[in-house]
Amino acid sequence: MCYRILVINPGATSTKVALYEGENPLFNEVVRHSGEELSKFKTYLEQHSFRRGVILKLLAQKGVRLEELDAVVGRGGPFKPLVSGTYQVNKPMLDDIKGGRVQAEHVSNIGAILADEIAKSQDIPAFIVDPVSVDEFEPVARLSGLPELERKCLSHALNLKMVAKKYSRSIGKPYEELHLIVVHLGGGISVSAHKRGKMVDVNNANDGGPFSPQRTGSLPVTGLVKLCYEGKYNLQEMIAKLIKKGGLLAYLGTDNLKEVIERIKNGDSRAKLCLEAMAYQIAKEIGAMATVLRGKVDAIIITGGMANSQLLLDWIKERVKFISQIVVYPGEDEMEALAMGALRVLRGEEEAKEYS
Repeated sequence: MCYRILVINPGATSTKVALYEGENPLFNEVVRHSGEELSKFKTYLEQHSFRRGVILKLLAQKGVRLEELDAVVGRGGPFKPLVSGTYQVNKPMLDDIKGGRVQAEHVSNIGAILADEIAKSQDIPAFIVDPVSVDEFEPVARLSGLPELERKCLSHALNLKMVAKKYSRSIGKPYEELHLIVVHLGGGISVSAHKRGKMVDVNNANDGGPFSPQRTGSLPVTGLVKLCYEGKYNLQEMIAKLIKKGGLLAYLGTDNLKEVIERIKNGDSRAKLCLEAMAYQIAKEIGAMATVLRGKVDAIIITGGMANSQLLLDWIKERVKFISQIVVYPGEDEMEALAMGALRVLRGEEEAKEYS
């Protein structure tokens, strides 16, 4: 049976919508939202009715009738720690989202709400797949050095898990038998260690690891504490500096990788230093994850939008090629990952997990 699955992925300034029939995408659209439209809402949670209207309007334009759907799947956010898999949206999940019982306020939290509202109108299931809060840490990975601050597992789990399984299929070996280092290079950067089917360690892209186009990554701790107490910035301003205004943006005034590379081609030595430093930090984190796997690494997999940059890849590869072979899946296809997660459940290939 060719199940029809509606896929919804809310982003900060856009909503991605796709329709799959089995493994085949019938369409995949990105609806952009202006600052004026979004300025009416104080929180992401308040946006869900507006975004639902946008989705329904797009479906009408495409001639898609809701009664043709077999399931709806939405992006999952930084909920409580969860094991990897596909979850059917239920009341406890919705209550946690609406009640603010999540690890962070993020637009991906409303993916489950949007999927549920559309699915309920047709009495079909709604799902999320591998949310940001997938947590398969081993106990030793949780200690930070300060009891009050436990390391949290928040990552680009959806894409990390998808490419890990894609690679395992390509070599004809089960994901559950491999040791992999999987790297997502996007607006945030996640470098993860996968041991026999579990993501046992990863840098929290908001709290540590390499700096990225917008995020600072790990910082000198005592210097950060002093900066917080100097009185120049309030709490909200400091958080923004760390996760929205740091990294390449802070150094170069742009978070656009293509622009940075163009500046390098034109002889901008500062741009070259900053991008090479980012590659250096990514390589260091890959090396750290190799120690998590005790040096037994079947492959290093690099994915995400910035994996399209050959210059960045070359700088990373020259530092880590001694560890293992390097496989690149440029770009990201979260829509496919969401659709395939729902499809596996509909086909009975795996059971939906229960959020409780």
